[in-house]
Formats: sequence, structure tokens, C-alpha cells
Amino acid sequence: MKTKHLYWLIPLLIVLIFVGSVVSFYNGTIKKQENVRTSLANIESSYQRRADLIPQLISTVQGAANFERGVLLDVVEARAKATSTTINLDELSPNAINQFAEAQGALSGALSRLLVTVEAYPDIKSNQNFLEFQSQLEGTENRINVERNRYNQAINAYNSQIRVFPGAFYNKFFGFTTQFERFKAITENAEQAPEVNFDFD
Repeated sequence: MKTKHLYWLIPLLIVLIFVGSVVSFYNGTIKKQENVRTSLANIESSYQRRADLIPQLISTVQGAANFERGVLLDVVEARAKATSTTINLDELSPNAINQFAEAQGALSGALSRLLVTVEAYPDIKSNQNFLEFQSQLEGTENRINVERNRYNQAINAYNSQIRVFPGAFYNKFFGFTTQFERFKAITENAEQAPEVNFDFD
């Protein structure tokens, strides 16, 4: 009699293990997916912080006599494009990531040209607002790099979850996004924060 009960117990255990595995995969994948979304939102937030600092910079340097207006205009236009280019967290396509990265890269380039131009105006160096901007810009660029790395780590965890066994098998039933796109450098040395050098001596 006891042996018959054991025969029923084995299939039940197999079913419970299978169900537990499926539930674990589903919940784990959802958590990793949300981590990707959060990481990307943090990247956008860091870039927004940089964009918010730029008016302070422009306000500081535009008061200098004969400052090159074209350089300021380039920064203003690049900032406008960068802040209007966003990513739909439900459509993390390679194209969307690339457009976002390109817009931010263009702003980085315009900002770097502005900072190089500032070197011809040593009086700006003594401006307290400019010194404050220097500190905040350095911190923001570092934060951007950290958030991009965290995003890529979150992407790696998610992509691995849905591609390795048994996740690849379960994913056929749940239909999670196949893979999310990593944030990659689109220009040479783009993985490095723009050099900010205010030493005019």
C-alpha cells in the first residue's frame, strides 16, 4: 500500500519542481527586465542633470567680452536635440539606443569645443560660478559613465537569463523581449568622460 503512494508522489514532485522552475524563471526575468528599465532611466536622468547644468555654463561664459557666439549656439542646439531625444523603455531597439547615444555624443562634442574655447578667456577661471560648474560637470560625467556600465550589466543579466537553458525553453511560452541592446560607444574614445581642464597657466 505504501509503495503505491510513492508511485503517485514521484510524478507530483516532478510537476512541483517543474512549476517551481517556471515560476522562478518568470519572476526572475521580470525582476531583471525591470532592472534594465531602471538602469536606462538612470542614464537618462544623469544626462538630464548634465543638460540642466549647461545653461549655468552658458550664462557664465557669455558675459566674457567677444566670446565666440557660434560655439555657444552649437551647445544650445545640441542640448535641445539631446533633451528631445528619449528612449521608449518598451522598445529598446538598436536604432533607438543609437539615436539617443548620437544625440548625447553630439552634445558632448559641442560641450568639449566650448570648454576648449574658454581657455582663451582666463578671466572666466576666477568666476565662482564657473568653478562650481567645473566641479558639478566632473561629477556628472562620472555618474553618466557609472550608469551606462550598470545598464550594460543589467542587460547582460537579462539577456543571459532568457538565452541559457532552461530560460531559452521557457521564453518560448512567455515571449519576453528577445534581447535588449547594450549601450555602446559610437565615437572613438566615447567611453571616456570628456576631459575638463580649466588650468590656463
